[in-house]
Amino acid sequence: MERRELEYFLAIAEHGSFTAAAQALHVAQPSLSHAIRNLEHELGGKVFHRLPHGVALTPAGEALVEPARQVMRDLSTASASVRQVLGLSAGRLEVVAQTTLAVDPLAELIGAFLRMHPKVEVAVSDPELGSDVTSAVRAGECELGMVDAEHQIGDLASMVLRGREIFAVLPPDAATRGRTLSCSELSTLDWVTTPRGTATRAVIEDAVGAKGATPVVAVETAHQAMVVPLVLAGAGSTLLPQSMAQDAAARGAVVLPLRPRVIRRGVLFWRPGPLSPAAAEFVRMAEAIAEPRR
Repeated sequence: MERRELEYFLAIAEHGSFTAAAQALHVAQPSLSHAIRNLEHELGGKVFHRLPHGVALTPAGEALVEPARQVMRDLSTASASVRQVLGLSAGRLEVVAQTTLAVDPLAELIGAFLRMHPKVEVAVSDPELGSDVTSAVRAGECELGMVDAEHQIGDLASMVLRGREIFAVLPPDAATRGRTLSCSELSTLDWVTTPRGTATRAVIEDAVGAKGATPVVAVETAHQAMVVPLVLAGAGSTLLPQSMAQDAAARGAVVLPLRPRVIRRGVLFWRPGPLSPAAAEFVRMAEAIAEPRR
């Protein structure tokens, strides 16, 4: 089984047709078809159902996807390790993180990492759902993941990141009696939030639920970037980590700390086994600056 065959197989699975995969890979479609025939011969069965308009994975094809991704990643890691030793390349860092963690602390971590390793190519993706982040790492689609959580993820290698203080973000005309908001006061607010399973929603439900209350959701949006504009428009309030809350304050929102303070942590995780040189160095740096667990 050749690397090129697996590369072609994954491209066809991703794009849903031989034609689209050939265009994405800039190869002739007959070459693609020949490689897949060889792969199917080696495996002893079909990996694609040929349909009138595209292809679908057979059960054998579905079983091959995750191992193929891991083989490709292992080959890339091996190649990057050799290139790093030879001084030919600084490699590539791929991270998938929930949006709020992509803003804080991932942006700061990447900035610090690139100051030390400016030639590393960095790619970040940010699905809202934590389950999508962990699935991407488990499936080998991305090497490092970051989710809003307090504990390490049992079946993956992981580390708990430093804490982020959470602040209440209210509309510009909000009437506030003091400089902080208590948990009981939070239960009186209407909320702008992202769907269940996202970091913002989890923070709101945990903070309001601390006194046994259920948050009243005024607006639920799948777009994290829409939350602050909705708050500024008077649709409701939200809870955000300090860096995002400060940006909202600069745009006119009323930002107040919580009483007692709410601290959220994230988890950086990866599949067990060797990491690429860039990922291994990123983890080492993150561990060096993470707060000690109490």
